[in-house]
Amino acid sequence: MTRPKTLPWYGFGIANLAVVTVLAVASWYLLVDPAWSPFDIYPQPFEAALFWALLAAVWVGFNLEFHGFDRMRQPWRGITLVAVISSISVAVTVVLSRLWGSIDPSFDANRPDGKGYLTGAMFVLFGFFSYVTSVVNWNHWPWSKLTSRQPWLGLGQISLLILPTLVIYGLLALPGLTTWTDTAATWLTTSTVTGWFYSVVVAVIVTGLLTENWPWRLAGSPGRVVLTSVVGNVAVGTALYFGVRELTELLIGQARSIEIGADITSFPAQLGVCWVFWMIFWANAFDNRPKGGRALRDYAVRVLVTFALAVATFLAYYFGFAEAVLHEPAVASGMHGDALGWMDWMVLWTLFYVLCFESYGLPARRDG
Repeated sequence: MTRPKTLPWYGFGIANLAVVTVLAVASWYLLVDPAWSPFDIYPQPFEAALFWALLAAVWVGFNLEFHGFDRMRQPWRGITLVAVISSISVAVTVVLSRLWGSIDPSFDANRPDGKGYLTGAMFVLFGFFSYVTSVVNWNHWPWSKLTSRQPWLGLGQISLLILPTLVIYGLLALPGLTTWTDTAATWLTTSTVTGWFYSVVVAVIVTGLLTENWPWRLAGSPGRVVLTSVVGNVAVGTALYFGVRELTELLIGQARSIEIGADITSFPAQLGVCWVFWMIFWANAFDNRPKGGRALRDYAVRVLVTFALAVATFLAYYFGFAEAVLHEPAVASGMHGDALGWMDWMVLWTLFYVLCFESYGLPARRDG
């Protein structure tokens, strides 16, 4: 009897990376590319729809745990999930920019530089924190006390977290974006909010995926774990913001940092999204290796490997790939692109192919 063909964990990861990259680049050329695509959607409303697609993927895949879709066979499961997630993202983008934008011009699609799209899409930054941390750090608590059955578990999370997410969004994002506030008087610029809070999201994913909720899980009871993880991730994220900001300025050079100006405060998010991609990809396609050894050593290796890959990706993207392959405009002398666009596109295709399609068409990963 012939054994089914399998791949070692590293071969499985590399094969997935090749497929995801091809899908991302091909779809970029078709839909997004500012030079080649027939659609004029770069950078907006592409980025707005992209961000909402990521949040929709979190709702469907993390909070609802693919409930209902898990009974479908591939490739129909993947096709249906991509269609549902894409439909949600487009629908929310249109409703906010066209319908709500006709009521509040802050969200209007016709605002200069796509600012109306950005105003609505900034909710995703805070939603990504609350909805991801509720799964990877909180383990669905406190909703898991009431029920362990889906879809009620996921729907409870999604509905009850909307209010605190809106409050944070209203306090941190809207003052710097709306037409009815004095944006010059805001205590944090949009670039700074993006750079800082995305660093908090990075902390959530580091602790939730790479270190398997360590050290927050040591707090004891579920309630204490929740409280400790929130405070801890904000503290770690804030430290990351200042550290990564210094690192990005070192990587791109002082002259380019000056040229970029005030927007340099968003660059912790630009490097952070490269790290988020590699953490998500490593945990799902590379089986979150190493595993089975000393826990702290395994965690340290995962963090160091994914961070090194993130730095290499950041440099390759801004100093070559974005211009030569993606045809993105310059942001400074010799630098092109916006990593929060392209790398989130890679994250989305990772979620689509590796999770929604379950790496359809590839040999299975070999255990051991």
